[in-house]
Amino acid sequence: MTDKKKNNNGRPPVDRLLHRLQERAKELSCLYKVDEVLGRADYSMDEICTEIIKNIPPGWQYTEECVARITIDSKSFTSPNFVETEWGLRAAIVSGGIDVGEIAVFYTREMPRWDDGPFLADESKLIKTIADRLATRITHLNMQNIVERWEGQQHDPKYSGSGGEWQVVLQMLKQTDRDLYVGVARKMLNHMCWSGVSQAEELLKTRTPDPRQLEMAMQADWNQAYERKKIGFTTELCSAVFAIAGENLSDDIIFNLIQRWIQEDKLSFLAQVVNGNLSLAEVADAIRRYHYLAEEEPEIQSPNKRGIEVSLIRRFLSDQLSYISAAKGYIQVQDFYSLLDRVVFVPASHGKLGGKSAGLYLAAQILKRKAQDNDLLRGVQVPMTYHLTSDLMLHFMHYNNFDEVVEQKYKPINQARFEYPYIVQTFKSARFPPEVVNGLSAALDDLGQKPLIVRSSSLLEDRVGASFSGKYKSVFVANQGTKQQRLQALLDAIAEVYASTFGPDPIEYRTERGLLDFGEEMGIMIQEVVGTQVGKYFLPSFAGVAFSKNEFRWSPRIKREDGLIRLVPGLGTRAVDRLGNDYPVLIAPGQPGLRVNTTPEETAQYSPQKIDLIDLETNTFETVDVNDFVRENADAFPGVENMVSSFKDGILRTPTGLHFDYEKADNIVTFDGLTQRTPFIAQLKAILDTLEEALGLPVDIEFASDGNKFYLLQCRSQSHSESCAPAPIPLDTPPDQVIFSANKYISNGRTPDITHIVYVDPQGYSEITDHSAMIKVGRIVGKLNKLLPKRQFILMGPGRWGSRGDIKLGVSVTYSDINNSAALIEIARKKGDYVPDLSFGTHFFQDLVEADIRYLPLYPDEDGVIFNERYLLGSKNVLSELIPESAQFEQIIRVIDVPSTSDGR
Repeated sequence: MTDKKKNNNGRPPVDRLLHRLQERAKELSCLYKVDEVLGRADYSMDEICTEIIKNIPPGWQYTEECVARITIDSKSFTSPNFVETEWGLRAAIVSGGIDVGEIAVFYTREMPRWDDGPFLADESKLIKTIADRLATRITHLNMQNIVERWEGQQHDPKYSGSGGEWQVVLQMLKQTDRDLYVGVARKMLNHMCWSGVSQAEELLKTRTPDPRQLEMAMQADWNQAYERKKIGFTTELCSAVFAIAGENLSDDIIFNLIQRWIQEDKLSFLAQVVNGNLSLAEVADAIRRYHYLAEEEPEIQSPNKRGIEVSLIRRFLSDQLSYISAAKGYIQVQDFYSLLDRVVFVPASHGKLGGKSAGLYLAAQILKRKAQDNDLLRGVQVPMTYHLTSDLMLHFMHYNNFDEVVEQKYKPINQARFEYPYIVQTFKSARFPPEVVNGLSAALDDLGQKPLIVRSSSLLEDRVGASFSGKYKSVFVANQGTKQQRLQALLDAIAEVYASTFGPDPIEYRTERGLLDFGEEMGIMIQEVVGTQVGKYFLPSFAGVAFSKNEFRWSPRIKREDGLIRLVPGLGTRAVDRLGNDYPVLIAPGQPGLRVNTTPEETAQYSPQKIDLIDLETNTFETVDVNDFVRENADAFPGVENMVSSFKDGILRTPTGLHFDYEKADNIVTFDGLTQRTPFIAQLKAILDTLEEALGLPVDIEFASDGNKFYLLQCRSQSHSESCAPAPIPLDTPPDQVIFSANKYISNGRTPDITHIVYVDPQGYSEITDHSAMIKVGRIVGKLNKLLPKRQFILMGPGRWGSRGDIKLGVSVTYSDINNSAALIEIARKKGDYVPDLSFGTHFFQDLVEADIRYLPLYPDEDGVIFNERYLLGSKNVLSELIPESAQFEQIIRVIDVPSTSDGR
């Protein structure tokens, strides 16, 4: 055998491995015998040490040449023929933070070299293990002796009223935790000095650096290095501190102070974990440890507690200072314990829950705390919600080698738009890491088979000034079928939400706000859909969105502080999105009697016509006629009597009694019963006011009701324009110089330096019969949005821009097609007795306000509106000059140069 196949002791590799295994068996046998000795409750310390000494040498490699010694305080216990040599191992015996002795092992003569001189690496670990276990037994015996002495004192009259309890605690601390014992002594000395105990002040001056003198020195030598002072507490000094305390403070005060400081120390482990760069799994373990500790001692208080709470808020929820400032008054350490039960993460995760999750969680905590003083808030619920941490998206992408997709945000927006459908399908076809699948499987077991909604919760989402409203996907999941089918549908929905991060609208939105280079991560909320099963459908009774500030006031009697509610039956999608063929009910909670539509005919015409719901048989999201749905399902539809009114002979009647015939009635959704017979409006106003006051900002919430309980679904800051002061309007402007004007639904502001008007002719657009041509009109508008000077052109078009319904009622555009405009004007042309309503959708409204784009609905030839179409049609159309291939649309789209003298007011 060659030398290369031998080790440094001349043994072949196989022989060396067998030798080490044999030695490991000897070590385990030694440790087993030591544990057996330590387990003898009837043994004294001398007997324990004597027996352990016998069992140490047989555990070492060269037993015949091995001797050992145990030293505890002034006593030593040695093996036969003991001699101390240069070939030794030592391990300190540390009890209560104090070295009380050591264990030493020696070879009596020089032996072959191994890992640590003549000793194996496992032998170094073994001697330390024996020392640690012996130290634990010493600590136990010391504590047992202290308790026995104290119990004896309790029956001795001369110790009556001596404050034995706190002295016993101190003795135990001294034996078990030297550092904590010294820390309590230091705090006791400081407490007595602050309380004016003269003996403590003298001790502070003579035995330790006086903090007041240190402070004066620091002030005097501001630009110099401070002198180094020795600061330390000896055992003698600690004893002197507690002696002074016993003479000057009552036993109860001393005991309570010591108890509080020990409790504070118990929080130190959590502070170290939270403030370190540790994984979410390690932080979660620390929170669970704190939870069990708090269950035993629920009165734990500490000045460090607030800092820990702030660190946890930053770690899990948000690092925005405005969020932390509000949250620290409502979120406590214990709250994170219950939150973690519904968080899916991988062990090495460092992610957060994301903006949407953070907003909802804080709002729920605020309402829960405030409900103690306000009965209207006590019924507010939050549906069961699970969270996926934000870095799981990156984990998913790395698992599927999708890392290059991140570069999608740097591509031209048209290319990003073209490639986005492919990205969606690629994500939906990908695999999830096994640990994520297992976590979601467990979540489904808890959630049951109620329908779910998978919602985005990116790190950037729902921030002040960047809400990302409607930019990312939310997907409904019917959650029916076998467990495997339900799990696959859930994974599919999550993948689709992940893919929406790379859509053209969020990319353009991030670019607009200087956030393109931000490392975007997408958290996920998996939320139970609020509602009940009605026949084969599942839906809430009603849902909607609400704003604490009203930016779309339809009456001069309505103030901004009166707020706004957009209310619809069924799922809240029709309250959030702009649907060209349907309308929500608008209510100002501060003025609920002032409705947009004043006559019964208008109320019926502009009421919700459709209802969104989930078909449990087909597992699909569907839209049905609301009147038909009520007629067929009124008996099973909770709260229907408060949602609809019957319309007959020009009169609206709210259902009363039990015998209302919904099947024959013309059911119009008015919510009159809800506003007049229930506390719903008062409750919603209280929620908005409470959240706005606590957060210090106007708020925008989403909600739903199952006909009985109110559920909060989302909360974020309400967008607002930076420049909202009214602009002066000159009185002497000639009428032929006015291009358009209106006198209702107009927000304040000024848009100077307008260079162009993009005018989509309502008549020409309505005559288009080819759907692809309508789509092409939207694409041309998107190109103009990039070509024209930013914030210096106005878009004018028919109906609702960006409607997600019938695009014949409004030009098909998204945020990235309109974001550079200065103003967006919607033209409602009257056709017979019909004038379309132009009220905004939530996503649309957020976009305009955040981008500071003026919104103006025009109702030509009514209410004093001046609409100078002759000026528009008579001006030169530069469309074909800007986009030559669009010449065929010149009769529909006009791009008009505005005279340079116009200031666009």
